[in-house]
Amino acid sequence: MAEAFHMGGWGMVPTLVFGLLLLAASVRYAISPERRFVPLQISLGILTLVSGGLGFVSGTIKSLTFIGAVPPDSRWLWIVGLGESLNNVGLALALLVLSSLAATVGAYRFSQATPAS
Repeated sequence: MAEAFHMGGWGMVPTLVFGLLLLAASVRYAISPERRFVPLQISLGILTLVSGGLGFVSGTIKSLTFIGAVPPDSRWLWIVGLGESLNNVGLALALLVLSSLAATVGAYRFSQATPAS
């Protein structure tokens, strides 16, 4: 896990921060489902996913920028850089899945507490 975090580069830090904030908001919503937490979860979810995407794109750009500096028989190495960059997207998706599970619990509890019309 630490190796994947290191390979992902700088983009892992904001992805982790926004993802942990999302997870905290989702757990808070699961414990006490209130409508006011829904926009926060949505915006933090988008921010987490976009942050992971930005880390992926910037890592891919860096990998492709230096492709001219390697010998022709080693030009396939950009694939390794692409794989390392995907760690950003993987972290974002993992945090989104965990947060979605907590949000689902909150949504279920909210639906049980709200009287049917």
